[in-house]
Amino acid sequence: MDPEALRRRIEKDRTRGVVPVAVVATLGTTSTTAIDPVGELAEVAREAGTWLHVDAAYGGPLGLLPEWRERFAGWERADSIVINPHKWLFTPIDCSVLWVREGRRLRDAFDLTPEYLRTAETGAATNLMDYGVALGRRFRALKLWFVLRYFGLEGIRRRLRHHIDLATELADRVDSEGGWEVHTPGEMGLLVFRAAASEDELNREIVDRLARSGEALVSHTVLRGRTWIRLAVGNLRTTREDLARSWAAVQEARVAAEQASGE
Repeated sequence: MDPEALRRRIEKDRTRGVVPVAVVATLGTTSTTAIDPVGELAEVAREAGTWLHVDAAYGGPLGLLPEWRERFAGWERADSIVINPHKWLFTPIDCSVLWVREGRRLRDAFDLTPEYLRTAETGAATNLMDYGVALGRRFRALKLWFVLRYFGLEGIRRRLRHHIDLATELADRVDSEGGWEVHTPGEMGLLVFRAAASEDELNREIVDRLARSGEALVSHTVLRGRTWIRLAVGNLRTTREDLARSWAAVQEARVAAEQASGE
């Protein structure tokens, strides 16, 4: 996101009587793990007097690594931050963490307590039904607590760095072999690449053939009208041998797709 373009848009909207509700910055977009300049966006949000939310659903765990702190600079100024531990913090699916600078504002937005739910503790104890739409919810935090207790800070840091190493090593291999184009070089555990000088149909066919084979699971994205292949490293059990087999499967899928298209 371009901070100056955002500032101009807010000013233009205000001349039409439109007030911005929030600015949403991203640390690690789903398609390519792009990072917004959160510090500059925080200043724009402050000037506009609007809420700043940081979507760090995927990339947020990298805030645990000292070498990534500079790239995350400014997210401490956010009004809210979300991270999904089930994406890259070794936690089973359905676990999202939300930090809010002023919990009172979130509670005021959702608090609607009918008489039959009022107790002697109302107003004195934190009740999560006052902070969202759902009245009841599962104890999602427990599985994250187990992960944090089992691995500890340094254990989590080691594994995140290992995933980054695996992804960047594979990116270097893909880039060096020729015939492939790398968009995202794995520095956040995600490799985004495509068969160079090819039609989008070929890259989609590679993804489909891999899914049918069961040898590797990749997904696709579309950037500026072109189809790319996404390969993410985030599982605790992923090894270099796994990625070597996955890359071999990608190459085999390409050959098979090209042969099929030429028949």
